[in-house]
Amino acid sequence: MSKYIDRVVKELQAKHPTEPEFLQTVEEVYSSIAPVVDAHPEYEKAALLERMAEPERVIEFRVTWVDDKGKVNVNTGYRVQFNGACGPYKGGLRFAPSVNLSVVKFLGFEQTFKDALTTLPMGGAKGGSDFDPNGKSDAEVMRFCQAFMTELYRHIGPDIDVPAGDVGVGAREIGYLYGQYRRLRGAFENGVITGKGLSFGGSLIRPEATGFGATYYLQSVLEHEGDTLEGKTVAIAGFGNVAWGAITKLTELGAKVLYMSGPDGYVYDPDGISTKKKINYLLEMRASGHNKVEDYAKKFKVKFVKGKKPWGEKVDIMMPCATQNDVDMEEAKKIAKNKIKYYIEVANMPTTNDALQFLLKQKGMIVAPSKAVNAGGVLVSGLEMCQNSERLAWTAEEVDAKLHQVMKKIHDDSAAAAERYGLGYNLVAGANIVGFQKVADAMMAQGIF
Repeated sequence: MSKYIDRVVKELQAKHPTEPEFLQTVEEVYSSIAPVVDAHPEYEKAALLERMAEPERVIEFRVTWVDDKGKVNVNTGYRVQFNGACGPYKGGLRFAPSVNLSVVKFLGFEQTFKDALTTLPMGGAKGGSDFDPNGKSDAEVMRFCQAFMTELYRHIGPDIDVPAGDVGVGAREIGYLYGQYRRLRGAFENGVITGKGLSFGGSLIRPEATGFGATYYLQSVLEHEGDTLEGKTVAIAGFGNVAWGAITKLTELGAKVLYMSGPDGYVYDPDGISTKKKINYLLEMRASGHNKVEDYAKKFKVKFVKGKKPWGEKVDIMMPCATQNDVDMEEAKKIAKNKIKYYIEVANMPTTNDALQFLLKQKGMIVAPSKAVNAGGVLVSGLEMCQNSERLAWTAEEVDAKLHQVMKKIHDDSAAAAERYGLGYNLVAGANIVGFQKVADAMMAQGIF
């Protein structure tokens, strides 16, 4: 790292010692953009890195709701509007017990560069609550969402901040959230939130977008290597919308997903998760609220490994699609030992920093970063915003074509940026450079504030 980057990172560590996830993502991004920072001494004079690592606004609020037994519950809600230099704040809402300020800040920081990579005019934000929708009735989820939006609505708008879904926030939650926003605003401003149902302004391909986009990005990586997806074996972590979308598109393009994991362990299906019946069952699993991948093993009579992750298995492609820091150094060593060629991050920051650096040093392994690979979700959210602004609905073919085109461009731009700075085919550094440069240019042009 350059002296300027090193100083800023150390200052942030001293300032935010209780925010490990946030510090992790800042260090990961800043450590890979040294060539750009060194080429622009004006950044230090403008305190660019310090400003970029400080959210423009952090909103924290109480969410009070009543469960089906009449008990009053209190959760904490967050919205971190991290950077609006490139457009209205844009990023998902996450409902999970693990949500805290550090997690939301890490996600917002990542989102800023991810949104910049899409080339659409969107800034970075993230939000959510420590509320757990698992095991709650529809009525309880509705009451929570209504209470959450009653506090959030005054801080968002189609040209201000546009939330979307994330972990724990699917079509059901988005519907309840938008319904309360419409009730409070007294206006049909459906461009205020994305991931909506088709009946009130949602976009085709949105549920599949992150997984489809990740597969299109992977396809570009394989094309760069003179390779194809045909016949490739894959291990995936997670079984939600992202994993479902990826498995759907991977199967369509000739790959075979053999392993899939959840919080309880992983399954091995020697025939592949490759039939329509099997792939559609993933949606049933997610909707059930059990949060168990063992359900798949029982239904299709395949092997289940309790309490483990599939990173020690031998496949061609690894795709962690679940949550942050799913792959640590111990798991990374298993991946390296099996000489996995393609390690494709899909979840937000699924690899610890030390494990990521270790994998980047493995000869013959290609590592693709999550902020580029999973950008398809927010890209199609941006396209949903476009459709809402036009009062039009595009066909699935139109949306899918734009998704494919932009994911290829993200890959190609990242590869070109890494080459330009003498870093070889380093997609992690390349994505960070492209995203950072766009945000930096916008911030520098708009002055100091």
